[in-house]
Amino acid sequence: MGIKRISAIKIADTGMKKNFMKNLNRFHLNGLKAVEAIGRLGSLPRAADELGVSVSAVSQQLIRTEEQLGQAIFERTRAGLVPTGFGRSLLPRLADGFQQISQAISLVEGADQALLLSVAPTFASKWLVPRLGRLRAAYPDLKIRIDPGTALLDLARSDIDLAIRLGSGDWRDGTPERLLPQSMFPVCTPAFAERLSAPADIFTQPIICYENPMFSWDDWQAATGLAGPLPFDGPTFSDPWLALEATISGQGIMLAWDLFVEDSLADGRLVAPFPARVPSSIAYWLVSPKNRKATRQMLQFQGWIRNEIQHENATRPA
Repeated sequence: MGIKRISAIKIADTGMKKNFMKNLNRFHLNGLKAVEAIGRLGSLPRAADELGVSVSAVSQQLIRTEEQLGQAIFERTRAGLVPTGFGRSLLPRLADGFQQISQAISLVEGADQALLLSVAPTFASKWLVPRLGRLRAAYPDLKIRIDPGTALLDLARSDIDLAIRLGSGDWRDGTPERLLPQSMFPVCTPAFAERLSAPADIFTQPIICYENPMFSWDDWQAATGLAGPLPFDGPTFSDPWLALEATISGQGIMLAWDLFVEDSLADGRLVAPFPARVPSSIAYWLVSPKNRKATRQMLQFQGWIRNEIQHENATRPA
């Protein structure tokens, strides 16, 4: 490549950088952060909570940014803020930009960067936390931060490194790897089990339910050959943990899954009144972000959890 060609490229590159910085200097970074947070979280209060400012401050930042851009980013409707056509084009680019900034900062922090895990609460408390000592022994320098929660954080637009989720594995924001398949089966107290001599006896007993279940009584009935509507006349809860506590207190029978009731079965507070455990499509999955190069910390954790589960499966009694 000739000297004139190289010089032309350098001049063009310098011009692009100047235009890039000129564009950035026209806008307040906090305003762009507020716009991105509103678009990702879907509301002013949630954006304000994440940014640590008032709802009024976020609203003012949005208004100021729209004035600077000369275009509306969101349409104000009775249902809330809805991205305009311009907003739908702008928001993904802002999200990508802030993700690039976050990754650049991670490179600067290097080995001191903690591995951020989003983990299903049951998996965190009943499986991961009791084994963290072995993870630390295997990788003493690995720093880890665990964020337990049921909300599915978008791996493509967050700083989450890895996620452990309960579900069927059909997530578009990451690449899932199945860790622990879960079967479903009814559980109750030993005293309550005395009322049950056959699966059909559940038609006469109170059934404890919780909202948005992943495991279906219909699937369990189909697998066990039972037909007919069940009398869902027991208490219903918004949280499966509350349903579990009601079951432990003897208020009825609950459809549960392996890891969720493992401790309660081991210490005798609950029993599985029928021997059959029905396989399901639900499992715990390790989900890696798409289109992001794995860090050393991510590779260490992925290798450790695979080996841990393989070892436990190999040593589990048949």
